[in-house]
Amino acid sequence: MSPTTSAPSRTVRIGSRKSQLALVQTHWVQEQLQKHFPEHTFEVHTMSTQGDIILDVALAKIGDKGLFTKELETGMINNETDFAVHSLKDLPTNLPEGLILGCVTERENPADALVVHSKHKDKQLDTLPAGSVIGTSSLRRLAQLRHHFPHFEFKDIRGNLNTRLAKLDDGGYDAIILAVAGLERLGMGDRIHQIIPAEISLHAVGQGALGIECRAGDTEIMEVIKALEHTETAQRCYAERAFLRELEGGCQVPIGVNTKIENGQLTLTGMVSSLDGQRFVKDTVSGAAETAEMLGIDLAHRLREQGASEILEEIFIEVQRGS
Repeated sequence: MSPTTSAPSRTVRIGSRKSQLALVQTHWVQEQLQKHFPEHTFEVHTMSTQGDIILDVALAKIGDKGLFTKELETGMINNETDFAVHSLKDLPTNLPEGLILGCVTERENPADALVVHSKHKDKQLDTLPAGSVIGTSSLRRLAQLRHHFPHFEFKDIRGNLNTRLAKLDDGGYDAIILAVAGLERLGMGDRIHQIIPAEISLHAVGQGALGIECRAGDTEIMEVIKALEHTETAQRCYAERAFLRELEGGCQVPIGVNTKIENGQLTLTGMVSSLDGQRFVKDTVSGAAETAEMLGIDLAHRLREQGASEILEEIFIEVQRGS
């Protein structure tokens, strides 16, 4: 189906979390699809996920990525909505039966960002004083920063972006780590003090891209959402997701990636780290972008040979013990 194809009008129901960032992202998808398909009506249906409700427990202690997607997926399975918009980094690599990742949108900057308290406005990561309290809810960020900056103190931080920024500004932290893409989508790019280079912090799988999930057999909806597909981003993210899936890593494990495509060649870098940042395995693979998923699987096997499996097994035990 294309914007020029004559098709019966219908109401398309979009599932979204209620958070400010989720709604900004979902409304962008709604607006873009409305331009492509003016004959249809696109409605946003919001719901709260378990991850939005439980804010007083560290993410690593309350489950995997389904925390932010399960309710949206149930809505599609029950035919209450037609598709759901996710931050792709929140979407599990193994989806419920009958649902598929139907579209990946063009990626924004996937890097992590340092946001500092005003008293440190002249500092960056490598110049913050020893003992600085750094806020993050991500074990991936925590492990990598511990690896490079063992002299910092780290403290969990939960809540939406506004809540986290308020906690920083109130003096509870010297700095916090957030996603560049989320800050920019909310018009808060001016709070980015430093874009953290990949040499220090590899980003999360899928970070910076949106994933649109739908029912596998709904060909009409699949054709509609494909209008927003960005091939290069999709190839990069398929490689990243295959890497994560092969390692059997969930939301809260220290697994980071970085991808790029040049002249049809996809380069994927991945790492696995212990929680204390002391054990750290990292490698890179390259190949044709069309073989993205095989590249991700290949890289996972390479890291397993270097000890990634043992590191991940130890992490799961540590997390369950509350380390």
